[in-house]
Amino acid sequence: MVKNKNNTTIWGSRIKKDSSALFKKVGNSINIDKKLFKEDISGSVAHVEMLFKQKIISFQIKNKIIYGLKKIENEILKNKFEFKNEYEDIHMNIEKRLFQIIGEEAGYIHTARSRNDQVITDFKMWITSATKEINQRLDDIIKTILRISEKNIKTVMPGFTHLKNAQAVSFAHYLMAYVEMFTRDKKRFSNNLENLSECPLGVAALTGTSFNIDRHFTSKKLGFKKPTNNSIDTVADRDFVLDFLYSTSTCSMHISRIAEELIIWNSDSFNLITLSDKVVTGSSIMPQKKNPDLLEYLRGKTGSIYGNFFSMLTILKGLPISYFKDLQDDKEILFRSNEILKNSISILNEIFKNLKPNKNKMLDLANNGYITATDLADYIVRNHSMSFRKAYNITASIVNFAEKKNKKLSELSIEELKKIEPKLTIEALKVFDVKNSVNSKKSYGGTSFDNIKKMIMKYKKSIK
Repeated sequence: MVKNKNNTTIWGSRIKKDSSALFKKVGNSINIDKKLFKEDISGSVAHVEMLFKQKIISFQIKNKIIYGLKKIENEILKNKFEFKNEYEDIHMNIEKRLFQIIGEEAGYIHTARSRNDQVITDFKMWITSATKEINQRLDDIIKTILRISEKNIKTVMPGFTHLKNAQAVSFAHYLMAYVEMFTRDKKRFSNNLENLSECPLGVAALTGTSFNIDRHFTSKKLGFKKPTNNSIDTVADRDFVLDFLYSTSTCSMHISRIAEELIIWNSDSFNLITLSDKVVTGSSIMPQKKNPDLLEYLRGKTGSIYGNFFSMLTILKGLPISYFKDLQDDKEILFRSNEILKNSISILNEIFKNLKPNKNKMLDLANNGYITATDLADYIVRNHSMSFRKAYNITASIVNFAEKKNKKLSELSIEELKKIEPKLTIEALKVFDVKNSVNSKKSYGGTSFDNIKKMIMKYKKSIK
């Protein structure tokens, strides 16, 4: 092994005194950004290949550097690499080890680049991979929801507004609302890939470089569409971080809303669903309890993700453009949100797999609360040439009558209905059947059984 002749800080020739212990403690980020080792090595390989292509370094130096980088990558993958706090970050840990392996020629690796453009390149590559992984997990949970929906097209439950019984819906239709949420989340994450497709490598510290580099070459090598346009903006830009954090926040919000809904449905007051013992916990004092702790965990973690998003917004709001040490926190913040969201999607997916609808309870509840009143108003409009407002008032009078008699609408006789609206015939009684009510909603996006079947097929085809 070649002796490391560069075992000091990279700015040691300018800064003569060692940093204080406290500064070293807060200044190093290796425990966070070591996640970027693969991206850092890939970026360095592409960079030295470009330097050789542009005749800035020799063929021999290029090969030695790439050999050293591949050796380092292998060491890290086999847990044989020693990450050192004194080398501050992943970039310098790799560079220092490269000096140990190939000697002074390792110094060429940093020609025509800075850690400023290096870290943003690494970070964009990492976020691109993380984004694709999240979308895959979203696909997984959508598939799970589709499977449950397919089995529950004709399971009738009440739809709620203000947590009051509103109109009858299919349980599958309710679940398919979640598919829409997660599909929007997927689109949101996918849209972010466009802003991640511009390569920062080569803008150096903030002005670009005087070397005759080829940024289009490195962009293509690393899977970017093109290089960034402005060197100052490039090192200052963290919009792509905000985009990711916003997307994780919105997705987490959807998960929290779903969790809250399932908590309510699982409560003894509603009892619309049962959760398997695999996804509940007990009580330390009450032997009968089965608590939806995982759902409550999901609801709570949304607050952490929101906090990360607002932390990043706050860091950026007072920064002039270019690079500042404040930006060091961007990786820890994003890594944290990414990990929480990945776990949350997987947990919710597991809960859905261990969820059982209480079909009889759903149907019973759907038959309460005069839930087919709107169906009657619609029937009167269609069959008796009345405006909806007039039909609404007639129906309200019928509901008031049923309430006074302590009857459900379906328990009213045609004679009782005729006392309020003489034009009504026995055919009107059919609208009080909740299954007929659900299946009558044939407008596009409505809860009719055929609509749901078509929508399930549409999503099954779109997700491989």
